[in-house]
Amino acid sequence: MLDDLGTTGKRPRLVQYVHATLRAALEHAVREELVAPNLAGLVQVPRPQRTERKALSVEDAKTLLKAAAGDRLHALYVVVLLLGLRRSEVTGLRWRDVDLAAGTLTVRQTLHRTSEGLVFLPSKTHRSRRTVPLPAAVAAALRRHESQQRDERARVDWPDTDLVFTTPRGTPIEPRNLSRMFGDLTDRAGVGRVQLHELRHTCVSLLLALGVHPRVVMEIVGHTAIEMTMNVYGHVALDTQREALAGWTICSATRRPDVAVTDRCQQHRSRNTARASGLVRDARSEGLEPPTS
Repeated sequence: MLDDLGTTGKRPRLVQYVHATLRAALEHAVREELVAPNLAGLVQVPRPQRTERKALSVEDAKTLLKAAAGDRLHALYVVVLLLGLRRSEVTGLRWRDVDLAAGTLTVRQTLHRTSEGLVFLPSKTHRSRRTVPLPAAVAAALRRHESQQRDERARVDWPDTDLVFTTPRGTPIEPRNLSRMFGDLTDRAGVGRVQLHELRHTCVSLLLALGVHPRVVMEIVGHTAIEMTMNVYGHVALDTQREALAGWTICSATRRPDVAVTDRCQQHRSRNTARASGLVRDARSEGLEPPTS
């Protein structure tokens, strides 16, 4: 069965999930003495290759937000980019979970498309259920969005959903429609075709680049393990890698570097420090500063 799934073009991750589900079911049946020993436990399924995650640069993030300035969902894109919320989390966000006076946002529920329609579900893990402080740029965007929504409420028969982000009629946003709208936005911004979820990757990468501790980043975006923060989302630009390796090569050129080599090492360190400082200044000037805990 697993071979058939693989040969028919099913994704390796799906094959892995099918195997894990089958194995768990048979193990339960073995414990209940309903079947013979579980042979599924002897089957080895190839691990899917880890896909490279994309992340926008600071410049592309600034360009994207400028292109979204006139969009009625501008605040949604700000929240996803600066706080790293998942699509299901931002579409399920309620005003009761946003405290603009205290400057906090709490993730408690998610919105999903199922065979029964759009369904609200509680956040699935204790890491996903989290309260994060609001950066000034996020708070300002939410206040503008709240005012805009009051105007929209006055024009239509608005349902009482308490949702922060809705359609123009006040109904929940279909997740796939949001992804399509974001695709159109990236085309207008000219930043390349990226997925909405990649704003979350961008948030993590920018926070790490700004020097935020990985454990704090993990808490902000709701990862279940710090390995996910570092292994899946820790992007380092090729130019940064090249600078680091160039400095290492110079510093290791001789066992006892002379004054000239030592000076060159110091020059590389100074350039790298200036580059990091420039990244921080550019990010903070556009409201991409990390939330303060």
